[in-house]
Amino acid sequence: MSSDKQSNWTTFVALSTAAMAVLAAITTLYVGKYSSRTVLSQMQESDQWAFYQAKSIKSHSYELQKELVELEFLGQKGRLPKDMAEKFRKTAENYGQKILRYDSEKKEIKAKAEELDRQKQLSQAHGANFGYALIFLQIAIMLSSIAAITKKKPLWYFGLLTASAGGFFFFDGLYLFF
Repeated sequence: MSSDKQSNWTTFVALSTAAMAVLAAITTLYVGKYSSRTVLSQMQESDQWAFYQAKSIKSHSYELQKELVELEFLGQKGRLPKDMAEKFRKTAENYGQKILRYDSEKKEIKAKAEELDRQKQLSQAHGANFGYALIFLQIAIMLSSIAAITKKKPLWYFGLLTASAGGFFFFDGLYLFF
């Protein structure tokens, strides 16, 4: 009879270990998924900030050109033919419109970069929880395997407790409770 109880217990250990392994495999997929999302979001965010910087440089260049045209116009005021004075005014106005356009584009680019940063941080939070889940599940699998070999139930119970911690982090990874 004792042998039957031992056999039943070993069956439960094997089934629980298999369930832990399946959950660990699923967790591994989520770790990879959120790690990839984090890296992709970081690259896209960096691209957006580089684009923002390029627009800033162009805008600043037009600001300098506009200021130069205005100063040159002021220096020549009264000595320029009417058509040349009009050309100075239109050039300065054109530069001013480009500056406004670049400032508007920079706002859009900045908003997109900040959204990508939020996505990156969210992916990092998911990924971290799945990483913790995976660690706990691997420890639980190891403890359950040792329990089956040594026939020590307390070790298996500790493995189940560790697996439940892994399950907690798995669900926290999915839903971000904390």
